[in-house]
Amino acid sequence: MSNSTTKAKDSPGSLERLQVDKDAVMVCQDNLSFMRPLSAGSMKLIVTSPPYNIGKKYERRSKLEAYIQKQTRVIAECVRLLHPEGSICWQVGNHLSRGEVFPLDIILYHLFKDHGLKLRNRIVWQFEHGLHCKKRLSGRHETILWFTKGDTYTFNLDPIRIPQKYPNKKHYKGPKIGQLSSNPLGKNPGDVWTIPNVKHNHIEKTVHPCQFPIELVERLVLSLTNTGDNVFDPYMGVGSAIVAAAMHERKGYGCDTVQEYVDIAWERFHSFHAGALRTRPMNRPIYEPRN
Repeated sequence: MSNSTTKAKDSPGSLERLQVDKDAVMVCQDNLSFMRPLSAGSMKLIVTSPPYNIGKKYERRSKLEAYIQKQTRVIAECVRLLHPEGSICWQVGNHLSRGEVFPLDIILYHLFKDHGLKLRNRIVWQFEHGLHCKKRLSGRHETILWFTKGDTYTFNLDPIRIPQKYPNKKHYKGPKIGQLSSNPLGKNPGDVWTIPNVKHNHIEKTVHPCQFPIELVERLVLSLTNTGDNVFDPYMGVGSAIVAAAMHERKGYGCDTVQEYVDIAWERFHSFHAGALRTRPMNRPIYEPRN
């Protein structure tokens, strides 16, 4: 893999681009084919958002049973790659069929449990924008299933703390009276995260129709890995997880079956290293229009 190259799209005879950097490996390849040569236990964090089987342009819609079977194979290979102290974060929404909603986190949960993984959190990602439904309430959240391989796992809370609501609150009685009662580094962000999704006016928007916001992945990278660890996204898209890994001195691995997305992922990766990539900073307050 280290010697593989790809030509820039629509540029005959142009310089060939390496598919490997010291901080990243990104290729246009089916995820099972990409994963099988990799070493067992080599990935500290596997974070992804698989297709929801709703007919987006990058996926072929199939029967729900066939979709689950494919997810079963991918998840099994991800478990093989997962470090003993590592985490899998599977971010999903809903599958829709004839107006009926099928929550994918509920449907896929047992696929992880069958491998003995343990659910640490069901994180709710809440956002303000999306399709406006006419026959049901509009969906404004998705979920991240965070599983670990064992009871000993990496978890760093301090890098993802958020500002205290009452930072100057003090103990009013007892031996600590008058001292600050809250952690000066901030509070635990909880399991409901309000982060804007990547729509047309988002600073990170590319051609991908269902793009990960980098700050969503940043929280997972910072809390569930350490410097130098490997981060893998088996449904890479335009490389948000790999960029988030590089931003915090981790090595990113990813694959996608759409060459255009892989090319964009490399462009974003190199833009980051050049200091030119525009991203929404982690923990920036949600914009509220003035009246």
